[in-house]
Amino acid sequence: MKEIILILLLQLVYVPVLTLRTLLLVKGMSTYASVFGFLEALIYVFGLSLVFSGDQSTAAMVVYAVGFGVGILIGSYVENRLAIGFTTFIVNLDNKNEELIARLRQEGFGVTVFEGEGRDSVRYQFEILTKRNREVELFRLIEEYDARAFIISYEPRKFKGGFLLKSLKKQKVKKNAVTPEGSSPTSPHP
Repeated sequence: MKEIILILLLQLVYVPVLTLRTLLLVKGMSTYASVFGFLEALIYVFGLSLVFSGDQSTAAMVVYAVGFGVGILIGSYVENRLAIGFTTFIVNLDNKNEELIARLRQEGFGVTVFEGEGRDSVRYQFEILTKRNREVELFRLIEEYDARAFIISYEPRKFKGGFLLKSLKKQKVKKNAVTPEGSSPTSPHP
């Protein structure tokens, strides 16, 4: 019985690690992905050795498979909570909606506005790049101002320059800013 519980626990750790390793690799974070890959391989070999050692009970194999399925749910949950990376929103509206533009910018979102020709009228398109952990907030803001907005989102793989990178650099500068005493918060005291 202890062996079956151990197999289940290993799978509940293994699959989220596998999920995170895959996502980090796709996002180009290969150093972190390799660390998770090492952990993944270690857990995988240990778990399989438990399943195939001894009597190879059907219960152990079923628990291994169930643990894998539940581990996928856990891995997805963890990845959504971490929200690693960025998302680009393309928002199409019937009108320019200056109030929405102002509110988005007030909330720290960079908005680029384009005017285009739709089938029946002029359309306005907003392009917004944001951190994934702000997706829900951005979606709610858009819905609040225009429930009929057509919204598409996707994950950009690479980008350079722009409002978001400038604001991220400013945040880093603020973190490393000089304290009122005149010393950096990370430097040792004289």
